Amino acid sequence: MSRAAIHVDSLGKRYQIAGRAQYHTMRDRLTNALTAPSRWFRSNGTGAPGAEPGRFWALRNVSLDLQEGEVLGLIGRNGAGKTTLLKILSRVTQPTEGSAEIRGRVGSLLEVGTGFHPELTGRENTYLNGAILGMGKKEIQRKFDDIVAFAEVADFIDTPLKHYSTGMQMRLAFAVAAHLEPQILLVDEVLAVGDLVFQKKCLAKMGEVARAGRTIVFVTHQMNQIRRLCEKVIWIDGGTIRRVGSTSEVVGAYESAALSGTGSDRNDSPFVKARFASWEIVEPRASDLNLIDRPGPVTFRFTLHVKTAIPRANHGIALYDSERRLIWANGFRGIALDAGCHVFTHEISELPIKPGAYSWRVTLWDEAELIDSWDATPDLIVGTLPMTHWLDEWAGVLNIPSRFTISQLLEKDL
Repeated sequence: MSRAAIHVDSLGKRYQIAGRAQYHTMRDRLTNALTAPSRWFRSNGTGAPGAEPGRFWALRNVSLDLQEGEVLGLIGRNGAGKTTLLKILSRVTQPTEGSAEIRGRVGSLLEVGTGFHPELTGRENTYLNGAILGMGKKEIQRKFDDIVAFAEVADFIDTPLKHYSTGMQMRLAFAVAAHLEPQILLVDEVLAVGDLVFQKKCLAKMGEVARAGRTIVFVTHQMNQIRRLCEKVIWIDGGTIRRVGSTSEVVGAYESAALSGTGSDRNDSPFVKARFASWEIVEPRASDLNLIDRPGPVTFRFTLHVKTAIPRANHGIALYDSERRLIWANGFRGIALDAGCHVFTHEISELPIKPGAYSWRVTLWDEAELIDSWDATPDLIVGTLPMTHWLDEWAGVLNIPSRFTISQLLEKDL
């Protein structure tokens, strides 16, 4: 039975906000001195008369358990507290309250160049960083050639680090952390610095580390990377855990929340003839009624309340991606609707779009008169396995599986 590699209990981190220096006149100083006793009593002897001025909590009441061999993704907006949590786990900073227990040797990549010295060569920095991670000289020597080859810096390994580009520093830092066999690997948003080829290599290496039974905590804004690598995801918002669970569930909820501000042109006035009320996915059924978690035929339905009969209605449906690009649409004419509740069912043989959050718009017309137009909530969440490019910006819209082979032509065939 696996044991907890990371145990975090009621963790909190408070920072002091640096304010602008204040200058006081002699009158101000005399006034402060005379009123100091009364201010002290108003603060109940604490010396802080209100709620902590100039301070904020980067993390508050965070608890989690990560078992050996698990891969955890941390997601959330910039400033949510993800990096602060990794810094506490890496022992770079101490928590203000609570505790974090780490069982195993930790390799961390928090910022490019952390633990490196610009005046030392790549070779010297490799040994220095390995020592910081707790490795012996012989262990570093055994892995040195693999590290240099992975980082692709062989021609510059004896050059001072200050002459390296940011990408070269990042490649060397990742290579050291990944190859020196930590039991726990903490990776912040450093892969964004590298080129596409190296990002692919890093993801493959982290997958290899995970398959070896080691624990990984991974922070990135690339949701496709999270889907490919992580089994479990924690969504941090405003320094607290907002949601924790399976990757498809949490990433889907996060993307849906990010898109919830798109709004709708639908007003709240009582409808005259008809109004859409709800929607759900009938097949395949998942943990949430708006989630598609596996490929195949899809059946979804919209509920419509009709107050006044419409003998010849027209119905439109459209699916948009997060950038409001039209993905799919259809229309139907001459629908006879009596007063009452109606269910519009749509069946699609396949919906091969890449994982992410999407939005429906459904409309109902009485001939040329618009009766209702609804930006359906909640959003459609596609949580199927990515089968295209590993980076969101190159994955395209469709998520179509393909087969790739290589064959070598013989000289006689040329």
